[in-house]
Amino acid sequence: MSQRLASCSCGQLTAQVVGEPVRISICPCLACQRRTGSVFGQQARFPRQNVTLSGTSTEYVRVGDEGSRVRFHFCPQCGSTVYYELEGLEEYLAIPVGGFADPNFPAPRVSVYEERMHSWVVPPADAEHFA
Repeated sequence: MSQRLASCSCGQLTAQVVGEPVRISICPCLACQRRTGSVFGQQARFPRQNVTLSGTSTEYVRVGDEGSRVRFHFCPQCGSTVYYELEGLEEYLAIPVGGFADPNFPAPRVSVYEERMHSWVVPPADAEHFA
């Protein structure tokens, strides 16, 4: 079974995962663009019982377009988001793919909010696409 380690920039906050993600997605909504400082956020969702967290996090809660809350956990020292919790999907933790710093991480299989995507971004053709 595969194991991966996601961490913040300074290494204080980590998420050790066992097994493959149940979903890998990209989101170019304006909130994800602002949160990541990039043109989209990319996350991998894992069953909560497959994730071991270590370190101290600070939390930021954001209300999404449909009204559900997302609890982002980031390092209070360097500011990197290491994991987040999705209201209504409490059995999972989402981890930004960049936190793994693994160029061989699998490609996203889902692309959402594509109407907000920068025109030059091209998600994988075989991904599920949602406007």
